[in-house]
Amino acid sequence: MTEIVFGVGASHSTLMNTHWQETLHKDRAERFRDGLRSARDRLAAARPDTVILVGSNHFRGFWLDLIPSFTIGVGECIASGESGTPKGPQPVDVPLGRHIADSLVEQGRFDVAFSARLQIDHGQSHAIQYLLDGLDVEIVPLVVNVFAPPLPTLERCEQLGRAVREAVLAFPDDRRVAVIGSGGLSHRLPWPDWREPHGEDEEFLVGAWLDGRENWSDYDKRRREIIRAAEAAISPEFDDEFLSLLEHGQAHRITELTTEELEKTAGNGAQELRTWLLMASLLDHTPAQRLAYEPLPEWLTGMAVAVLDPARTNSERHA
Repeated sequence: MTEIVFGVGASHSTLMNTHWQETLHKDRAERFRDGLRSARDRLAAARPDTVILVGSNHFRGFWLDLIPSFTIGVGECIASGESGTPKGPQPVDVPLGRHIADSLVEQGRFDVAFSARLQIDHGQSHAIQYLLDGLDVEIVPLVVNVFAPPLPTLERCEQLGRAVREAVLAFPDDRRVAVIGSGGLSHRLPWPDWREPHGEDEEFLVGAWLDGRENWSDYDKRRREIIRAAEAAISPEFDDEFLSLLEHGQAHRITELTTEELEKTAGNGAQELRTWLLMASLLDHTPAQRLAYEPLPEWLTGMAVAVLDPARTNSERHA
């Protein structure tokens, strides 16, 4: 029997690795890092065999020559290792990944892309570094397009989460499955709409996204300079509202927003909340527990950690 036993939503930022000394709000940063450690310990206690790792890709594994809305890793998975994140092959639960891909197609609900040699970046490897450290687990990577419009709608992500949940629970072998949604919360990256770049920096970025498949590291220095020069645009009010929805098992209500409304309210980086929504949907919207929230302008992002524990929720219901 396969069970879905735990969920984690966690923000990511490579600036944790590369610019810790330059972080001014060390107290906030430490509280966020403590939240990650607590989530990692809670995840370990749930004893998962496999983690479905839902994340974004920052034009290091996907480029503008081909951008699927959703991609499932069903074979090799290689982390790009940028900015001190893990590098190299990652252990993949191939039977479960292939079962999910097969089931989605056979159900006629999602014609998802799949990859037998998937490259991931910090949109997922940040979670491997901080949440899976020391855990003997395999992963099923699920990459969501959140940066190259047109994006899958929030409603479509909610639907995919439910469809993947059904597929996982129908898996014929025994698995204890956890789910991580990596990304968000509110932030704005200095990234253009690739269809309408304005100015030299935006033209450079779109060129990198189009031509970087074989040599993405050649573009990385200037990419980092552009990001480091950006001003923070964090919306703590929006972040608190979203986390409150998550705590009440109501994260699906964010589907009321259009892609454009979400960006206007919380920045283009908030499009990564699709990964949290997918995770929550896979957990059947079990009410979450907020472990940390800190607005960190040095990292450009509202940084949050939350966990969804069905066992804890069920025990509270029967108390």
